[in-house]
Amino acid sequence: MSTRIIADEHQPCATIEIPLEKPLPDYDLEQLDQPTPRDVDSILVSQGFRDLVDDARGVLMDLLEYPPVEPDAPENAKLDFTHSAPPPLELTQLTGAICPGNDEVYRPGLWIVLTDPHAKAKTALPAATQERIHDIADELVKRLQLE
Repeated sequence: MSTRIIADEHQPCATIEIPLEKPLPDYDLEQLDQPTPRDVDSILVSQGFRDLVDDARGVLMDLLEYPPVEPDAPENAKLDFTHSAPPPLELTQLTGAICPGNDEVYRPGLWIVLTDPHAKAKTALPAATQERIHDIADELVKRLQLE
């Protein structure tokens, strides 16, 4: 899977682009490779793609609330089970994307923007937060069976 994650150097946010590279029959998304970006538009407005976005939002909100962590990771010792702390990342945007592929082929995909609302403005995300975003993106792809 060619998931791209790009952290903004001047803001505490990151974008995640997940191109759909295999058919998803459960969402009636069979023919993904398209010759022009305009042809991808019809996929992005289909009911199946809207269902995929809805499912992605549900999974993503769960992952933002309870991010994946390694079983023996040191951050497990500091988990706050009171749920009184605000979530460390916010979902700013989740929408469809037109993703260029190889050989002048275009595919639909998911476009996600995550922001750290507690970070200082005009600063990049810390390395640990960027790593957590990578873990969240990997887990999202896994749970939605996009790979």
